[in-house]
Parts: sequence; structure tokens; C-alpha cells
Amino acid sequence: MAFADPQSIKIGAATIPLPRISTGSNTSTYQSADGAVQLAPSHAVGAKRIRRTVRVNHSKIAPDPFTGVNTSFSMSSYIVVDVPKNGYTVAEQQAVIQGLIESLTSAQITKLLGGEN
Repeated sequence: MAFADPQSIKIGAATIPLPRISTGSNTSTYQSADGAVQLAPSHAVGAKRIRRTVRVNHSKIAPDPFTGVNTSFSMSSYIVVDVPKNGYTVAEQQAVIQGLIESLTSAQITKLLGGEN
């Protein structure tokens, strides 16, 4: 089963619509009209564990600080949930993930991006 189509993401003050552009076995891709933002949920099922990932890819064109020439830049941000096939209910998994997300305050994210640990 796939996420609802379309998805959306808020980056800065802008909410960006992301219609589904592809779907496959255990993966889908949602992309902005200009191709600059993608949302990619996926699942890798192994013999003993399942790795669930949701990834946001972002690209932009900006002046290169060294040459002043407009250049394409990109970044990604993602959450990986690695669980055993048995032993955790969906509710227990959700509680752990929600705890992580709620612990990431703006100040902590700033420190992480600044290289602190």
C-alpha cells in the first residue's frame, strides 16, 4: 500500500505539493513540479530485519561561493527505522520514532548541523 497521492512537505514557509511519479516493489517517489524536491519512502525486507526509510532529496541552483557561477547543489535528509521482523508492535515502533522526533528541537538540530554530538 502506498502513501496518499499527492504528498506535501513544508520547507521554510512554502508548502510544496509532491505528486507520485513512480511506484515499485516496496518503494515510491513523490516529486515537485520543478523536480527540486523528492520524497522517497522505501522498505528493505531481510531475513531477520526490516529497514524502513523515508528520504527527502532537495536540490537548488545557487552561485558557487568560489567562482560566482550558478551551480547545482543538492542535499538529502532521511529517517531510517531498523526493526526485527518480530518483537515490536507498530504502536511500540511509533512511540520510539515519535520520541526521537519530539526530542529534536530547533536548537538541537542547529547543534547537529554545526557538528556537535
